Amino acid sequence: MPDKPSVLFVCVHNAGRSQMAAAWLTHLAGDRVEVRSAGSAPADQVNPAAVEAMREAGIDISAETPKVLTVDAVKESDVCVTMGCGDTCPVFPGKRYLDWALDDPAGRGVAAVRPIRDEIRKRVEDLIAEIAPEPTA
Repeated sequence: MPDKPSVLFVCVHNAGRSQMAAAWLTHLAGDRVEVRSAGSAPADQVNPAAVEAMREAGIDISAETPKVLTVDAVKESDVCVTMGCGDTCPVFPGKRYLDWALDDPAGRGVAAVRPIRDEIRKRVEDLIAEIAPEPTA
């Protein structure tokens, strides 16, 4: 793993799970990790329930926009975390791939998105501990 690992979060619409995961990783790891997110079929906007759920946790993702998954984004990432996008993510040798089975927040209210948000935070915390732990004094 390089000094500053890079992580790409991918879901179908890049409107819920991958946006929340990218926000958590940025929030919790700061500049220790390079963070990207993308979707195989990006939506027009980030899911409003995901925006609200993250706002409740003190993180503003309202200015984020769904981005299309590119081969370059995968090539430039050390870890690629897929969340329900199946086989649409290109696979390159030497990359680490994780598949997080998480409920899709699409079409759900904020009450249903909160447990998804909290599960993503837990998984992101585990990922940080593995790839970019806090420096020890």
